[in-house]
Amino acid sequence: MMQLNSAGTRRRYFFCMNPIHPLAAALGIAAAVAACSSPVSRPSPAPTELARAESLYADLRSMRDRIDVTLEAGHTGGAEAAPFAALVTSHNAIRSDLARSLATVDSAALRPDDARALGTMRRTLARDLGPVAGPIASPERAAETAPACDYDARSVAAAPRGLDSLRKRIYACYGWAQSHLVAESDTTDRLSILGALSRTGSPEQRRKLFLSLQPVWYSVNHDNQPGSPYRLLIAREVKERGNAEPSAAEQARASGVPPDSLERWLLRILETWREVNADSVIEPWDWFYRTGLTSRTLSPRISLERLSTLNREVYRSIGADPGALDVQYDLAPREGKTPVAYCTFGRRPRFINGGWRRGQPWVFATYRAGGLDNLNELLHETGHAVHISAIRSRPAFNDWPDSDPFTEAVADFVALDVYEPAWQHHWLGDSVPLADGLRSRYGGIVLDVAWALFEMRMQRDPGADPNQEWTRLTRDYLRIRPHPELSWWAMRGQLVDAPGYMMNYAAGSILIAAIRARTHAVHGQFMAGDSTWYSWVAPRLYRFGLERPTRQVIEDFLGGPVSPAALLADLRRINP
Repeated sequence: MMQLNSAGTRRRYFFCMNPIHPLAAALGIAAAVAACSSPVSRPSPAPTELARAESLYADLRSMRDRIDVTLEAGHTGGAEAAPFAALVTSHNAIRSDLARSLATVDSAALRPDDARALGTMRRTLARDLGPVAGPIASPERAAETAPACDYDARSVAAAPRGLDSLRKRIYACYGWAQSHLVAESDTTDRLSILGALSRTGSPEQRRKLFLSLQPVWYSVNHDNQPGSPYRLLIAREVKERGNAEPSAAEQARASGVPPDSLERWLLRILETWREVNADSVIEPWDWFYRTGLTSRTLSPRISLERLSTLNREVYRSIGADPGALDVQYDLAPREGKTPVAYCTFGRRPRFINGGWRRGQPWVFATYRAGGLDNLNELLHETGHAVHISAIRSRPAFNDWPDSDPFTEAVADFVALDVYEPAWQHHWLGDSVPLADGLRSRYGGIVLDVAWALFEMRMQRDPGADPNQEWTRLTRDYLRIRPHPELSWWAMRGQLVDAPGYMMNYAAGSILIAAIRARTHAVHGQFMAGDSTWYSWVAPRLYRFGLERPTRQVIEDFLGGPVSPAALLADLRRINP
């Protein structure tokens, strides 16, 4: 999910740190697990006070990354409780040291890059790295029973910190509902049902499967009255934001997408989809079947056992072997696991003793079956992992870039190839016609675009009826038969957990189409493998973290400003 450069145009700064905090070393964080990827010259040292603070900052980020992964993996109880408690204690001690150290640094005496590093660390400490309380129940243990979902949303919203409380309550109920669905007397989950919709030949069975998602929709929007959880959430979000710019517009600008052009570009994508597809109206449960021919044809070739193997083989063929990069995967189902797939830092790359110690990204997802759709998602999450594995920035900037659309875009660098016949034939031994593959590729993208526009409209008019807004978008552009009685838009957790986030996927689709087109033109195709791909892409797009503004990274790579031209041209291949 998530949270995802012309090299040589600026001097690179590889910041050599002071010795690691002893508490971190005692817990094994200092262990160098691999040789550095390439020799790097030692930069000019930063002022002593800043160097010490940045070393502590790197230690704290390492500790917090371990805590996050430990929590998500559910390793905090029983025999693991004491080690986890020690981890929390050490984290909080390092945090206190860091806060004191940052306070002693005089920003007025720093070079511009050092001053920006100091500001970044201070903001991140205050915003994202607060003290950790313990003991903490793991997500698995916290969700062994259903959350209390028969609640009064108005009362929750009206309480102190009501917005956060309401969001957490909706998301907890959404997470439980989407993983405890019943279809044909079997308990299943949201993704399994969506996958089954693309494979089920009977329209009536598809309708029943689709309607089995109603508990998910209800968990978010109840009966769609003005007091529904979602409608109260969006109204409170807009009220608390006031006159501030929506985060989606801010993120678009950081990616080189003009906010005043964004809505027009997204509508043009939907209009082009409408132009290149048949003009017949379909039911929403038939949409997934219509756009699912590629998955329906090729999924039998991807068993659950082959899913991870194929993911590794694809990335290994382009010089980004997940094993060599120490990417870790947690893919098995378990109670209480987060309902969305995502990648996170388990350990960040770090410059130590004259060389780069590799990171250890973690991918969390839940797969009960193989199939092309799950492979596509796993390739996407691994795309995040190979991105953050390549970051080569000083600790203050060793983080996700300042653009979520860019981060989501480059995660799809490789994943989008699964819809190309040449890729399918090479990796799966069979293929579908190009138009069908592209229809499957863009079936998901245009839904993301519709969700992004839906959120824009709801934030513009939080009193609007969300069912009606969704009906208008899907009827007018996707030719889906209206069902305003159904809140079927309410099936994406991001709508609750991160309002406005769907814009990152939509804007990201524009970015990655342009980036892929530029790569094909300058470096060549890589669908059948290219051992030089990763070493070519990483220093141009991946290595910067927060060191360089993403807009500059993208425009340097493209040789000019972002536009939707590449995406629209690719979309028109459906019906040239």
